[in-house]
Amino acid sequence: MSDDGSGTVVAVPNLREFFHDSVQKALRNQRVAVDDHTEHYVVNVLTMFARSEELYERTPEGVRLKPLAHMLADASAAQSSQQRDEALRRLGDVSLFIAGFFAQSFARKLVDIDYHIAMGGRAYGTLAENMRYSIRGQAFATVFLELARKFQSLVDVLNDVAEMAYQHTDKDILRLYEIWLKTGSPRAFAILQRLGVAPVNAGRKEH
Repeated sequence: MSDDGSGTVVAVPNLREFFHDSVQKALRNQRVAVDDHTEHYVVNVLTMFARSEELYERTPEGVRLKPLAHMLADASAAQSSQQRDEALRRLGDVSLFIAGFFAQSFARKLVDIDYHIAMGGRAYGTLAENMRYSIRGQAFATVFLELARKFQSLVDVLNDVAEMAYQHTDKDILRLYEIWLKTGSPRAFAILQRLGVAPVNAGRKEH
């Protein structure tokens, strides 16, 4: 699962422990502070989606990742509050995972990372609002509220987890610059500076 720097994959005996240690290291690297329950939730999301059958869904067109807009439609059309919250939770979880682990792959797609950040953050925010009115949901509401408020920062954390042993090419540097322009990611900014690139904020989108 990890890379030892020689280009070979190193097996890890316990995937949850691997993600736990990696997330803690990335949180320190990015200077992001989250509640222990939020950290535990993020580790669980990574562990769950490391299994492709949990991330992808069976559809008439085959096994595929459902578009975020369709997940949002599922939440809107839900027949019960429980179904609605489950749909919102999946929307937030998938958005976080995809934006965190596949930021580089958005380069040639119509939907970019900022779309996933916006959709995921709103899903978690709505979920937190829905849950705060029930005794059972209040404990989870604080977790989802923090996920919503720190979504961009947590995407940076997961980018760090995904790229701890990654060497950036010139193409990657251009992509990092594009990500910084679109999201204002402190992590992308720091990597660009470390690579000798001085980002200029003229025309950058504000979120």
